[in-house]
Amino acid sequence: MIGTVADVRDYAAVKQSVDSGVAALGRLDIVCANAGIAPMSMGAEVSDEEDLQQWIDVLNVNLFGVFFAAKATIPHLINGGRGGSIIMTSSTAGLRGFSGYEGGGAGYTAAKHGVVGLMRTMANALAPHSIRVNTVHPTAVRTMMATNDAITAWITEDPSRGAHLQNPLPVDMVEPADISAAVAFLASDESRYITGTTLPVDAGFCNKV
Repeated sequence: MIGTVADVRDYAAVKQSVDSGVAALGRLDIVCANAGIAPMSMGAEVSDEEDLQQWIDVLNVNLFGVFFAAKATIPHLINGGRGGSIIMTSSTAGLRGFSGYEGGGAGYTAAKHGVVGLMRTMANALAPHSIRVNTVHPTAVRTMMATNDAITAWITEDPSRGAHLQNPLPVDMVEPADISAAVAFLASDESRYITGTTLPVDAGFCNKV
């Protein structure tokens, strides 16, 4: 196993990390672009400058970072001549409109929708190389992004936010392993003819009225 650290906002660093990994291991077949942040503005407590910075930050990580990961890896997938699978992590926010108009929340939803558009155009462009591209759309997952003091405060500020985020199935959140299983499926030969799709793992969230 080889691990490197790179800022997904820095294309040169991402490319160097990918190139060094492929050089050491010899090939690349599967890409999972999963980095993300969720800054949530706290109403009047946040200045215009802070609100705009949240917009910039979340777009840079959640959309630019995904594009940079794909751009750095696609040449290796094509040159390998074996096809491959790119899995991009979006969100239920990539299929529905919510999170408000503040820079952090609006930026999160805009970025996650942008990931879907990126996936769809890349799925078409890369299909002749037998490279599949799909997105996974989790509801809230029991990770530090969803279970922290800032998110708790954001919901406490407006309790309707918590009600809006409830799942139809009787679970408050899904587990990381549930998302990992979906990614593993899309990376496997069992999904060899699945490309250009949005796969919700959302306990029914996107189906509710």
